[in-house]
This record gives sequence, structure tokens and C-alpha cells, in this order.
Amino acid sequence: MKFGANRIQRLFVFLLLATQFLAADLYAADQPPLAPGYGKLQFALPEPGTYQLPPLGDAADGNVLDSHGKAIKLHDLLGDKIVLLSFVYSTCNDVNGCPLATAVLHKIKQRLLKEKDIAAKLRLITLSFNPEHDTPEMMAKYGEALQAPGIEWHFLTTGSEADLQPILDGYRHTVQKVYDAEGKNTGTFTHVLRVYLIDTNKRIRNIYSVSFLHADTLINDIRTLLTAEPKLAVQQAAAGKASLYQPGDDKSHYESGDYETHSTAMKERQGKAIDLLERARKPMLGLPRVPVPQDNPLTAAKISLGRKLFYDRRLSLNKTFSCAMCHIPEQGFTSNEMATAVGIEGRSVRRNSPTLYNVAYMRTLFHDGRETTLEQQVWGPLLAHNEMANPSIGYVLDTLAQSPDYKGLFQKAFGKGPSMETVGNAIASYERTLNSAASPFDRWYYGQDKKALDEQAQKGFTLFTGKARCSECHTVTSKFALFTDNDFHNTGIGYSGAMQGASDKRRVQIAPGQFVELDREVVASVSETKSNDLGRYEVTQNPEDRWKYNTPSLRNISLTAPYMHDGSLQTLEEVVQFYNRGGQANENLDPLIKPLQLNRDEVSALVAFLHSLTGSNVPDLVGDAYAAPIGDTH
Repeated sequence: MKFGANRIQRLFVFLLLATQFLAADLYAADQPPLAPGYGKLQFALPEPGTYQLPPLGDAADGNVLDSHGKAIKLHDLLGDKIVLLSFVYSTCNDVNGCPLATAVLHKIKQRLLKEKDIAAKLRLITLSFNPEHDTPEMMAKYGEALQAPGIEWHFLTTGSEADLQPILDGYRHTVQKVYDAEGKNTGTFTHVLRVYLIDTNKRIRNIYSVSFLHADTLINDIRTLLTAEPKLAVQQAAAGKASLYQPGDDKSHYESGDYETHSTAMKERQGKAIDLLERARKPMLGLPRVPVPQDNPLTAAKISLGRKLFYDRRLSLNKTFSCAMCHIPEQGFTSNEMATAVGIEGRSVRRNSPTLYNVAYMRTLFHDGRETTLEQQVWGPLLAHNEMANPSIGYVLDTLAQSPDYKGLFQKAFGKGPSMETVGNAIASYERTLNSAASPFDRWYYGQDKKALDEQAQKGFTLFTGKARCSECHTVTSKFALFTDNDFHNTGIGYSGAMQGASDKRRVQIAPGQFVELDREVVASVSETKSNDLGRYEVTQNPEDRWKYNTPSLRNISLTAPYMHDGSLQTLEEVVQFYNRGGQANENLDPLIKPLQLNRDEVSALVAFLHSLTGSNVPDLVGDAYAAPIGDTH
């Protein structure tokens, strides 16, 4: 049976009326019962944000047509907003099938007209799986009566079944055509109704079937994501391309037995160069002017050369390892996947890779403060046996002199060839441009935008500067905030690692959701002996400096897990709870470290504030990194 556009519109007028008059028993007694989505929810929902929606897998992409016939990628509509995606066909007359999905989305649309706080953060997408009949014109008519000002609802189709099938496969959505006894296509389909909730990282967070599809449930889940997602600073920063600003093979929830890989193809990691010099000259909201040494003023040529050197793997002994392999741009210019760094050939480094965001403002460098300038710091990793392992300074300089793509670049930047001085000055110049601020906190505190920070984060800032006393080390002034005192403190983390013996058993993960308990001796037999770490003492030889470490800035802190000098704390919640307990007692514990007596709500508020410190230009800096040339041996 074929349906015309007017028939379709009449069907949905009837459907929407039916949802308002369920008690009137509009359907005959022999009809199947109406799905729960047409009535009132029969149970109380938990408060939004009090439960989690673990990622169920990546949302698939594909070639689609919008209602104007324009060819686009489905992913073009994902990433910057939460999305509800439903699959339908316009001639479906099963009231508990496609019409249910559309009716529930219509109810959500009506809610959004009143709940404007989430209307701007949600996109509805209805995609037809009957491209032969549901042309762009037909989908435009299908959705005409369902549109409303201020609500974004897209009605899509595909150009062919060949374009459709990969999308259905990607969402594991099975659709079959129905044929009559004579083998003729009836124009109907059998399928299991599904609606997908997709977050701004383009990950599926829930799948609703007939029994669970209800406007109240969906709105609650959306609010839960909106409660949690702003705390994922990667999402805030990426502005629609969040999946590009996290590990390429995201291991979130790897401890779960139903883990599915979430990898991003290298071809999708495309970047765009920006004017780093111009940006460095203009301090961002919340930061002071970038300090630049008189003997190494910033120039475009130096920055460009330093950027090339930073990403060049040829600057290591075996030509496989660059600076960016420990300071990974899309992982906060650190490494989210390793507690402590790993150099060439898998050689262990005893400390966590510090972030390079706003490193220009640090007075001392490395966790123990053993260097005081970026120009000098560069050579530490280049020569360290367990990092880039170059045998000598001359070895690095010879590599550069023998690389044709560096011809003339040092002359242009410095008027002379590669040397210990010019290599250090070039890389330092690039690192000095990696500044990030103008965060939601900055816009609220320094920009006087009262809507830039939500109530919970504001409460967190009050705790940060008050009861929790965080600002005594992570300083905030009336004009700018570096969130570091550039000093050294003993919190007990170093003491604990050095003085408290390891347990006899160690829990080791061998696969998603699979753990084994191994004897300490077994692990030690295949591990490098853990070296001692006394922190600042190793530089000063002052016993009072044992286990003191440099205070890191908290800017972009939600991008730079794991935390502490040894990467021993995985989440910001763990960090706050560590300080809430008063650190780890030892004879040199900093007198500022004391139990805080924060309750659960206060811990959550403090964490919410920390998530508000992600700079607005993170996507630009990461995109610029993606556009940088990668040195290779060929």
C-alpha cells in the first residue's frame, strides 16, 4: 500500500492526538496494548546525574541526505550536541513501531519548548531506512508538522540502499523487507524499534526499545549527560570534534567485560595551522603576559622550526621517538594512558609526563625543578638514556645537518646552523606558545559573565579559596590565575611510594574485564627494578626537601590525568579525596596539608570547579599540532 504525503501528515495528526487521549481507549480491544511511551511513566526516576550511562560503542557514520537533498555525513550532525537518533520509515502503520519513536520525540520537543536550558544542547534526528520511497522531499513533508522554532530536528534519508546498509550495520539495526505470498514487496518492513542516545564524543550512551522508550526517561538521561559531560573538558574544548581530542584508542571502561574499542582513524585526525606568534603576543583572559627571555625573543621562524623539531621522531637514537610521544597534544600535552612515561624501546621513566600547557609561566621545570629555562630543559629528554637516548649533543646536531628538510631553516630563524643553543631556543619558542585559558572560570571570574559558570562550580570555587584551602598553593589573584605558587611541597605521595612496601600480590589486567592476582616475585621477574625517588632533595641535597615536588598548574587539569608526579591517582575525585584525608603522614609533610572535612557534595563541587578550568583554545592548539610535519626516516 502506498501512502501520499497528505496521508502521512494525517497519520501523524491522528497519532499525536492518540497520545493525549489514551484513557479514552481509542484502540479496539483486540489491538496490542500501547507501548509505555504513550502513557505516564509508571515509576519514579532517579535524580539526573546520580547514575552513569557507560559508553556502549561509537556512533557509526555514513552518507545521508538532508530534507533539502544535500549530501552530508551523519557525523556532521554529531559531536557538538547530544543527539537522539531514531530509524523509521514514513509509511509504517504499526502504532508501537516507527510512530512510537516519532511520538516520543514529539513529546520531547514539546518539553523542550518549556525546558529551554536543554533545548539548545539537544538535536533530534530521524533517519529513514526506506530510501526508495522516502526521498528528501518526502522526509521534508514527513517532518513539516513536527518542527518548532528553537528546536533542532532533522529528517534524513539516504541516496540508496547501498548508502543505507553500512549505517544500519554500524548501529546493529536489522531491517528486513516484507514480501507477500507471491514474492512481491509489500512496502513494509520488519525491524526492532531502537532509538539511540549519542553524546558529544559521538559515543552511544543508551539504546531504547519499545518497552523503555519514554519521553521522561530520555529527558532524564539527557540531563544526566549534561550534568556529567561538561566535566569532560575534552568535550567542552573540542566544540564538535571531541573524539579527536582524546587517546586515539580510547580505553575508557577497559576494566569492563563488555568493553568495545573506541578508536579514531588517523585520516580523521586532520588539523589546521594557526598563527602561534600572534596568539602568544596577546595574553588570554585569565593569564598575564607571556614571559619571554631577552636572549630568545619569539619570532615566527623560531616557533615554526621548534614545532617541526618537537614532532620529529628522528631526534631520538633509533629515529622512532619524538617529544610529542610523551607530551601528546590530544591528551593534554601529557599522556593519559600511562602513569609514568616510557621512552624508546619501552624503557621505563620513573615519573609522569608533565603537561606543557602554560609551561611558559613555570619558574622551574621537571617535577623536581632541576631546570629553570625551557631552552635548557629541552636537552634533558634528548640525552636521557630512558627517554630519547641520543648518545651525545653532536649526534643530534649531525642528524639535523644530514636532514635535507632542515636546510636553511636554522639560518632563517637564527642566522646560523643547528647547535645546542639554537635547537634549545627553537623548541622552547614553540613550547612558549602552548598557552591556554579563557576557560568558563575565567569568563565568569575575570570576564564578569555570570552565566559562564554553573552554580555547582561556583560553590566549588568558594571551597577552593576557603574551606579546602587549595588556593594556598594553587594561587589566584585579582588580575590573573596561574593556579600554582611555583614552589615545592611534600604531600606524602612520594613518601608513600618510597617507604611503604608493596603488597605480596598484585592485581594485573590481561584483557577487558579479566584480572589475575600475581605474586610480587612473578611481576618483579619481568619488570625493571623500581628506582627510588626523593623529589627535590635530589637537586638540593637538603634533607628537608625529601619528597617535595613542583606545584603543577591546575589549568586544563581535566585533560591531564593521571595525576601526581608518579601518576598514581587516576581521577580528580581521587585527588580531592587524597587531600581531604590530609595527604600521607610523614616527618616532612607540608604544614599546609591537613584533613579538610569535606562532605560528598563538597567534593563533587570542588571537582566541578576543576573541570571548569579548561581553556577555550584547546581545539586550536591540538589542531595546529595535527597539522605539524612529522619527521620520518624516509
